[in-house]
Amino acid sequence: MTSTTTIPAHHIEITRPDDWHLHLRDGDALKAVAAHSAAQFGRAMIMPNLRPPVVTTGQAVEYRQRILAALPATSEFVPLMTLYLTDHTPPDEIRRARESGIVFGVKLYPAGATTHSDAGVTDLAKCMKTLEAMQHHGLPLLMHGEVTDPAVDIFDREAVFIDRVLRPLRKSLPALKIVFEHITTKEAVQYVKEAEGETGATITAHHLLFNRNALFTGGLCPHYYCLPVLKREENRQALVKAAISGNPRFFAGTDSAPHARGLKENACGCAGCYTALHAVELYAKVFDDNQALPNLEAFLSLNGAAFHGLPHNSGKITLARQDWHIPEALPFGEESVVPLMAGETLPWRKV
Repeated sequence: MTSTTTIPAHHIEITRPDDWHLHLRDGDALKAVAAHSAAQFGRAMIMPNLRPPVVTTGQAVEYRQRILAALPATSEFVPLMTLYLTDHTPPDEIRRARESGIVFGVKLYPAGATTHSDAGVTDLAKCMKTLEAMQHHGLPLLMHGEVTDPAVDIFDREAVFIDRVLRPLRKSLPALKIVFEHITTKEAVQYVKEAEGETGATITAHHLLFNRNALFTGGLCPHYYCLPVLKREENRQALVKAAISGNPRFFAGTDSAPHARGLKENACGCAGCYTALHAVELYAKVFDDNQALPNLEAFLSLNGAAFHGLPHNSGKITLARQDWHIPEALPFGEESVVPLMAGETLPWRKV
């Protein structure tokens, strides 16, 4: 495994990283945020929960073209497209997706679990033929791992998902490649470390940096509200330990999810943290705080590519130990979007 290359003590150079879980939206919102991710990452796994969702390969091709059109002319950023799994996704769509060369995963949203998940899966049993096709064609299942049973406490929904859904699925389809996305609990860390088959997990910067106290510090803080919701400190510590360990099953997925400021700061605020502007710097802070900078490159740049069977990016990025002030807000179409930790200072900056 390649380790982070030290230039001098105040700089580090790593292989250009990838984001294995990203929301880019569409229209004016896409145009406002796409360049942020392109400046930080070589590739990103693009989430399909638009309105209407991206459910066919043809729709994925069209969405990819809109993303490329929204990027700066000199950008080399590569969007890796996904399909939105529904109760009615036909198995033959999986073949078309694999043959397209531009679709790299199929996203499971349990119906009602998060933003724009109303078209999601109501019962995984309805999708078994399609999941078998994914196993056959080697197309990964990207799982939002929470149950939506209202009788289950929101802070327990990920742990319950492991027992109710993930373990039985893995037993039924042992060769299916699975990514347990944006994990938030010590139970998820333990499951991924021990799971049979090709099993990986993405971890966000905000779940590594904050526990659920951040939602209530100085009042109700809507820009720290995300789904899955921030958890207890013991869970955050388990995530950090996994991320910095070098274990190849864990890799970066920002789950950067832009919402207009007014949709966050209202009586029914949207879930999602915006980190595309400064994700690499946020991750660097986590690794620096835990004396683990030598493993930053593996987590950001190597593990995810290896899991998905893709080559590492050929370019490099340099991070400088340099304080920089996170903007209070950024343009977002006719409105603004508030980045995570707005107004605060980070100790690293990509140069």
